Amino acid sequence: MVLISHDHYDHLDLGTVTRLAAAHHPVFFVPLGLKAWFEEQGISRVVELDWWGSVEHRGLRIVCTPAQHFSQRSPGDANTRLWASWAVVGTGRRLYFSGDTGYFAGFREIGERLGPFDLTAMAIGAYMPPSIMRFVHLTPEEAVQAHEDLRGTTLVGIHWGTFDLAEEPPDEPPARMLAEASRHNLGPDRAWILKLGETRRW
Repeated sequence: MVLISHDHYDHLDLGTVTRLAAAHHPVFFVPLGLKAWFEEQGISRVVELDWWGSVEHRGLRIVCTPAQHFSQRSPGDANTRLWASWAVVGTGRRLYFSGDTGYFAGFREIGERLGPFDLTAMAIGAYMPPSIMRFVHLTPEEAVQAHEDLRGTTLVGIHWGTFDLAEEPPDEPPARMLAEASRHNLGPDRAWILKLGETRRW
């Protein structure tokens, strides 16, 4: 399965999506309004959900959860599709994927309704300048606080170092996240920055 958070080009790349569909035939879980885009690409295994909507898939409950962001792929389609974070709830483990989001009270609500989470994958990059970014992206410090709001155990920092989207140095987000995690007593066993291609069991 593939979780799609929103329609921005750095999160929804046509070449990647069509390659995944051809190679693996996954089910794509998408926020409200995105199913039609996938069908235009000839991809039919798509489940579209609104915030707090959920579906069972192979023994897991997939829940579309709120985020504070926006959507747009062309000049005329701003906010015509929903953006989201995702919770994957299994019998033994729970995962939260932030997608793109600013810091908001929804983290605490998600944690109360669906947590605690064994692993939270939190976006930590693209936060400078704050005058533009703070409403739609997390700082590394906010990501650590959101992890705590979500009642998370292990935090993995995502959304950094791939695209030059903002004004902070590309290697700054992980250093700041690990420093803040340490201040919150999250050691290296519970605060992860993965190398490209790295796999960890959890």
